[in-house]
Amino acid sequence: MTTTETLIAAADAHSAHNYHPLPVVVASADGAWMTDVEGRRYLDLLAGYSALNFGHRNRRLVEAAKAQLERVTLTSRAFHHDRFAAFCSELAELCGMEMVLPMNTGAEAVETAVKTARKWGYKVKGVPAEMAKIVVAGNNFHGRTTTLISFSTDSEARADFGPYTPGFEIVPYGDLTAMRSAVSENTVAVLLEPIQGEAGVLLPPAGYLPAVRELTRERNVLFVADEIQSGLGRTGRTFACEHEGVVPDMYVLGKALGGGIVPVSAVVSSAEVLGVFRPGEHGSTFGGNPLACAVALEVIAMLRTGEFQARSAELGGHLHRELAALTGTGRVTAVRGRGLWAGVDIAPRYGTGREVSEKLMDRGVLVKDTHGSTVRIAPPLVIGKEDLDWGLAQLRAVLGV
Repeated sequence: MTTTETLIAAADAHSAHNYHPLPVVVASADGAWMTDVEGRRYLDLLAGYSALNFGHRNRRLVEAAKAQLERVTLTSRAFHHDRFAAFCSELAELCGMEMVLPMNTGAEAVETAVKTARKWGYKVKGVPAEMAKIVVAGNNFHGRTTTLISFSTDSEARADFGPYTPGFEIVPYGDLTAMRSAVSENTVAVLLEPIQGEAGVLLPPAGYLPAVRELTRERNVLFVADEIQSGLGRTGRTFACEHEGVVPDMYVLGKALGGGIVPVSAVVSSAEVLGVFRPGEHGSTFGGNPLACAVALEVIAMLRTGEFQARSAELGGHLHRELAALTGTGRVTAVRGRGLWAGVDIAPRYGTGREVSEKLMDRGVLVKDTHGSTVRIAPPLVIGKEDLDWGLAQLRAVLGV
């Protein structure tokens, strides 16, 4: 057996099979490239589902982490530390908001947003106890905790994990009529992904997000935007909501906030909303730790320049023009996305999304499939145009174009 086969066999023997990764074992990475244990290089066109927006081992982020490692890495929230105030104030400023509640993973942040909205509903809006409702969209992906799968429509994520948490109403994504009907006097929040990533990089109809924003203001309901995958430069703006001129009541952030180095997530909102919490009502030992804050502060500083957003917009335009040309070949049935983020639907007779991903892996390109026929493309924002073009050439070769 090769080293790759040996390591994959060991992983299969000793880890739960909750993932079905491509058969590659990465040993090192830099920028937009990864190298496996056999020494073969691969172009990363997935970027850790947007966790690696700034590339593998970005020097600014690595240096920020190294410097903090030499000082203090964890205090727990039992004590203050000297990076916490700056992290909260600068992230709030980046979002145009007032307060931050830091966590670690994206799912934790969404759980925090759910708790926040319910608490706000009872304490500020005056919803009767135990009656709070949150409206969500079909085909959503907000995480895989017990509460979050309770309002998932994905049978793989949901089946056999009940009983489920009540308090959620699911409406079709992009259907404003259904949304209007679902929002009631006991609704405390509408929780949406501005672009649904796991569903295949689905964009809502033009005008949908502004209409939801108007509706939530009219009905005194919080608009919660899950920008864990779509935010922090991925779509060519700092936040995907900006493309529609929308400012939500609450951002849910994660993935790229940790720079691909440490897990960092956060809920960002107004003082009125996040001010509902009192000591002991919510927390995290690692949330907002010094190491996480140091890395996230550097991420925020990098985003302030606008360099990465501009790069995503420019290269993203090129990416979508190249992909759109494939729809005329019969090999690709649809392309969706924004910035350096695309969902490519493969015509069934040319293979499943998994089969295309495996063929691309054989040609030195790493992507990942979703929902059977879709391949997601989301390279690090630091990718060079020549590298991106090379990766697209491999896709064309796999499809026989």
